[in-house]
Amino acid sequence: MAIKTCLFDMGNVLVHFSHDKMCRNVATVAGAPEAQVRDLLLHSGLQWKLERGDISEREFHDRCQQQLRVAVDFDSLKHAVADIFRLNHSIVPLLAELKQLGLRLVLLSNTSITHLEFIQEKFGVLKSFDAITTSYQARVLKPHARIYEDALSKADCEPQECFYTDDIEEYVVAARNFGIHAAVYYETTKTRGALQNLGIPVSS
Repeated sequence: MAIKTCLFDMGNVLVHFSHDKMCRNVATVAGAPEAQVRDLLLHSGLQWKLERGDISEREFHDRCQQQLRVAVDFDSLKHAVADIFRLNHSIVPLLAELKQLGLRLVLLSNTSITHLEFIQEKFGVLKSFDAITTSYQARVLKPHARIYEDALSKADCEPQECFYTDDIEEYVVAARNFGIHAAVYYETTKTRGALQNLGIPVSS
């Protein structure tokens, strides 16, 4: 079967990110020790609750204030959490080529509303996409089956007609279990090669 839809992860595929920068940013605006912020956001799982849609941005803000025992401006905290990305410039021409070839593009990402909205406002990379599946909307994180099912419902084709790339091997394996052609993302040139091997005439 010919590939009709390409699914892309976002973090470290479309954009690079740093949880270390997130912790530093929040520590700065909150006036709290970075180690304490890291424990709260990452080790306690608060960030993942936001990414699963278990809590709202307001609830996230309230819990940060409570746990860090500080008062911090809502918008300042939101920006501190979100300003951790830089565009992967090498992926942009590939997305344009795929669109020119008539392929459908679907985002499949573990992300929060905070991060998604920041990327939509800061970069133009998501404008190429026909549909978006995120963990906060699906209410589960990859590799849970439901998030893949949601993405496939937006693919407008059979799983065997889809290609997916993600920087995390576990998530690639989960996609393959659905019958999706999938490859770990290392660099864009390798993704181009994987697409060429599937008969998609992108440039090298």
